[in-house]
Amino acid sequence: MEPIIFHIDVNSAYLSWTSVENLKSGGPDLRLIPSIIGGDQRSRHGIVLAKSLQAKACGISTGEPVAQALKKCPGLVIAPPSHKLYREYSRRLMALLGTYTSKLEQLSIDECFLDVTDLWSTREDAIHGAGMIKDRVRDSFGFTVNVGISTKKVLAKMASDFRKPDLVHTLWPEELAEKLWPLPVSELYMAGRSSVQVLHKLGIYTIGDLAFSDPDLVISHLKSHGRLLWEYANGIDASSVISEKQEAKGVGNSTTLSEDITRREDALKVLEELSSMVGSRLKKAGLLAGTLAVEIKYYDFQSVSHQMPLLTPSSDSSALCRAACRLFDELWNQEPIRLLGIRGTNLAREGAPVQMNLFDLDFSQFHKDEKHKKLDKALSDIRDRFGKEAVVPASALTRRKK
Repeated sequence: MEPIIFHIDVNSAYLSWTSVENLKSGGPDLRLIPSIIGGDQRSRHGIVLAKSLQAKACGISTGEPVAQALKKCPGLVIAPPSHKLYREYSRRLMALLGTYTSKLEQLSIDECFLDVTDLWSTREDAIHGAGMIKDRVRDSFGFTVNVGISTKKVLAKMASDFRKPDLVHTLWPEELAEKLWPLPVSELYMAGRSSVQVLHKLGIYTIGDLAFSDPDLVISHLKSHGRLLWEYANGIDASSVISEKQEAKGVGNSTTLSEDITRREDALKVLEELSSMVGSRLKKAGLLAGTLAVEIKYYDFQSVSHQMPLLTPSSDSSALCRAACRLFDELWNQEPIRLLGIRGTNLAREGAPVQMNLFDLDFSQFHKDEKHKKLDKALSDIRDRFGKEAVVPASALTRRKK
């Protein structure tokens, strides 16, 4: 039986959720007028987090400064964000969707994947079911969603971004040539501005151009991210829907950055700090992580994550950091970063027997000298006693001073 994956995405979530609350008190429906969420109208500071279709028609785009948006549309209505409200609406939505299947993976506050393979056995039934879910969300909450359907997560994600709002779209593997390949390469999931500029220099302007390009050429210019984009353009995605319950069984840390990071070396310094914190928490709990995940939230609040199994279950901060840096390089699309996080999952107790593959062993871990082990433990003890900021890498002090 082929898998059937839904990607459910709230149409202009922040704007929709604010509008629903406004209507309860007799206020305006921001979805029907030139409006944005973000910043402050009096100070003219901040960026656009969400926009109405009317604001989009004025040339306003998500992520641009509010002051610039006001110049394009002087009568623009601006509403401040309410992240507490958004979290509550997100919680309600995910709770409703969770009544259909436990195989739910929340991608961000306003979107998720559902694996409905066991729920609807045919494509026709799945399309009908998606329509029922879409209508139930609208009737229950007053906002709309798009539902993308495919056998692959990336294709379901791309399908949900087709024409909006309140619609169901399919993108089956045999529909790539018709529905996906004619689109500009900038619309491919994970193709950020910097990557698109490189692809244009290579003469790649559509997703189809990328799909039929030489993958080695793309990889030579964009490294592992180039391979990921080439695979996505060809509908290649082996990842499965990972339920929230599985993700919750882990130890993690994340940090919202004081200013967006645009350089790899700065991001790796943050990952080093986070790895140290997660390693300390694992050691304190007497746990080893068998899998590591990295999350990136970009300047426009879009979130992506990726995970990999560790060669050997570990709580060692150096091992966690190596894996985190590798995942980061595979995941980052060169766009400015607002938040970074890492998470260790597939936890095991220290001392518990672990099955290992002889060919995958990281022998350097077995030869780590006793001084290094004692230093690792000493740093962990200091942080436990005096706080996580008591000992940090020197590079972190430089970054914080800046």
